[in-house]
Amino acid sequence: MSPEARASGPLAGLVVADFSRVLAGPYATMLLGDLGADVIKVERPGSGDDTRAWGPPYGPSGRSTYFDGVNRNKRPLAIDLATEDGRRQARELVASADVLVENFKPGSLDRLGLGYSTAADLNPGLVYCSITGFGAGAGADLPGYDLLVQAMGGLMSITGPEPGQPTKVGVALVDVITGLHATVGILAALRHRDATGRGQHVEVSLLSSLLSALVNQSAGYVGAGAVPGIIGNAHPSIAPYEVYPTADREVVLAVGNDGQFAALVDELGDPALAADPRFATNPERVRHRADLNRRLVVLLSADTADSWQQRLMGRGVPCGPINDVAEAFALAERLGLEPVADVAGSPTVAHPIRLSESPATYRHPPPDLPDESGPPYARM
Repeated sequence: MSPEARASGPLAGLVVADFSRVLAGPYATMLLGDLGADVIKVERPGSGDDTRAWGPPYGPSGRSTYFDGVNRNKRPLAIDLATEDGRRQARELVASADVLVENFKPGSLDRLGLGYSTAADLNPGLVYCSITGFGAGAGADLPGYDLLVQAMGGLMSITGPEPGQPTKVGVALVDVITGLHATVGILAALRHRDATGRGQHVEVSLLSSLLSALVNQSAGYVGAGAVPGIIGNAHPSIAPYEVYPTADREVVLAVGNDGQFAALVDELGDPALAADPRFATNPERVRHRADLNRRLVVLLSADTADSWQQRLMGRGVPCGPINDVAEAFALAERLGLEPVADVAGSPTVAHPIRLSESPATYRHPPPDLPDESGPPYARM
């Protein structure tokens, strides 16, 4: 391996055995790889990760962009766990790794002799992260697909244009959140290992991750027994905080306090609304949302979306257009956020964390599918 491809960063020298596939696990291991970890992606010869077949679209490499989006900075290793030789290779990898990440159906790796208790005997310092859909207990047999968890975990019950039309989020958000939780758990376990020398079992599930990520909605149920429902683009506790038409296209207003509301209605040309008892405070604006919105729609129709954004943002009122993905990347470019990085000549979405002393690096493009004749794992 060339010197420029060798890892740097806060996790350099850390070996991650990535037995995961699809999204939550691969996203977590890619983040670790970006920060310098040596990630060994284990795949079944001949078929590999399911997302290799999830296309179109396809990138310049001919691979699915779904696969490429969560598998950079990984080295490939073909292992057939259905064979004794494959299981032997897997045990050798586990014995030398710092972290193992897997999202097999609970109990599967135990039957193959690669479960946590066996792995911990092989490698007492191993941080072993298991990702499941609904936990390893009574929910072990439930399939962990993001759409299923969005439905069963309550997210779709609060998402949609209006009551009676539950809608999934436009990306596998529960998988992404679970991958982030897995990453946090792994880093915490590594810190514990630094202090004690002992690894541990990190367990995260899509359902638990979603319930945590519902934040104010789940807190409202747990703390006050309030069961939320679908209210479209409105916010259950803040107003005005939704989508509004203008003279040409829609904008979002995100008014988070009374001062911003006063500035909003002043700029819109109706400052008296800030003194109206129905709208003077946020709780009252929420109670009288329909009356407020009727007036705002009339006022906003007097100018265009771009003009309102410039005028209102100049007054400290959060306002913006509804961008498509291309426009969102263009915005990030204009703001100097450098949202696209190059990996061996191929564009990739940049790592989102900026570290002043040990930044993320882009060393390996997503790997081609390995075969059984591929080279065995060797520690760098």
